[in-house]
Amino acid sequence: MDTEPKQLLHLVFGGELSSLDGVTFKDLSKVDIVGVFPNYASAHTAWKAKAQATVDQAQTRYFIVHLHRLLDPETSQA
Repeated sequence: MDTEPKQLLHLVFGGELSSLDGVTFKDLSKVDIVGVFPNYASAHTAWKAKAQATVDQAQTRYFIVHLHRLLDPETSQA
């Protein structure tokens, strides 16, 4: 029997945007890949730390991508 919780992978990344009106990065070579996390809670913790650390940089944004939804579109869990 599998006792480990199912991994619901999440990616956290961000960087400086070209404009506050969209999600186009100013320089893709400078996108900050924070990491891949096994669940939303740990991804949210990492996202929040990066977002708070860059609060004075108005055009810098961080995002959480639900990788598990891309890998398994039938997954309905967050």
